[in-house]
Amino acid sequence: MQGLFIGFSSFTWDSGVMILVGLGLILLAVKKEYEPMLLLPIGFGTILVNLPLHAVWEYSGEPGFLQLLFNAGIATELFPVLIFIAVGAMCDFGPMFKNPVMMFFGAAAQFGIFATIIAVVLLGNAVPALADFRDLKVAGAIGIIGAADGPTSIFVATRFAAKYLGPISVAAYSYMALVPLIQPPVIRLITTKQERRIKMTAFDSDIPKSLRIGFPIMVTIISGLAAPISVPLIGSLMFGNLIRECGVLDRLSHAAQNELANIVTILLGITIGSSMSAERFLQPATIIILAMGLGAFIFDTAGGVFFAKFLNLFLKDKINPMVGAAGISAFPMSARVIQKMATEEDPNTFVIMHAVSANVSGQLGSVIAGGIVLALVPLLAG
Repeated sequence: MQGLFIGFSSFTWDSGVMILVGLGLILLAVKKEYEPMLLLPIGFGTILVNLPLHAVWEYSGEPGFLQLLFNAGIATELFPVLIFIAVGAMCDFGPMFKNPVMMFFGAAAQFGIFATIIAVVLLGNAVPALADFRDLKVAGAIGIIGAADGPTSIFVATRFAAKYLGPISVAAYSYMALVPLIQPPVIRLITTKQERRIKMTAFDSDIPKSLRIGFPIMVTIISGLAAPISVPLIGSLMFGNLIRECGVLDRLSHAAQNELANIVTILLGITIGSSMSAERFLQPATIIILAMGLGAFIFDTAGGVFFAKFLNLFLKDKINPMVGAAGISAFPMSARVIQKMATEEDPNTFVIMHAVSANVSGQLGSVIAGGIVLALVPLLAG
């Protein structure tokens, strides 16, 4: 009889808390439609791994199916790389080519990453209970949440802070999903109504095919020479984009954008959820990671806006500062949020193409920032 009720007798309060967290993520996905393709699998994976005996992770000394997926896709960094191929196939860098100044926003909006890394190290030195945060590698993995790029966060966390993979991944994807809630109040706080009504000149999107094909190849080569460790990230993104732009691999391009993206997203989400067991997740460091990740996200948004305001001091044709906030990697959500805010201020204000330019640049900028972190942190820490 004891074996019959072992599930009930071995159930603990902390597992119950994590199951509620999983239910909360599923509720956000279904009720609010916040990144449902990611939050729902993550939420269900959280429920699975916190059920009694953790049979989906390990049972009777044998790995469960979620541990097998974790070892095959996360520990080997396979899933993030495959996702980057899919994302690259979805990205159109054309608007960025037509408006090159927007590339700078992809860099300016990464400010929060490096500010957060410094803050995490300082916090680790100040609070003995957070001694892990003194490690520059752990700080780098937490700071990269500000890139608003889930695959990059997973890739860096797997190498630098596997212990905190669960909260880092959840923070990255949750804040991506909450872009419509996080960005507008930050933008309104640091801009005036007049700035938010600035109109920008439209531009056409006719780009030479040679540029579209040459860009991913040159970016990969330059990145490989400047920061070889970044090639798995940038190379997979650019490979996906080359499949899209070459014009002779339509079937592969569609497969990368649809079948590959969908399958890997399902496996990635439920596997991330499996890293959120109660013993790993319910600790003070988790709350700090979530708070620091939010801070990085806010600083990135503000960094892009302030950079646009700075440029306006020298430009005759002013930039709507809200466009700078789209320099984060949450593509295309952030661009849509910026256009919605512009329309609310003035129905005749259209900045969507400029916001998309900044947003695509942010996708590239976040990957480059991840590569910089991977390259520099070991040198500085070593």
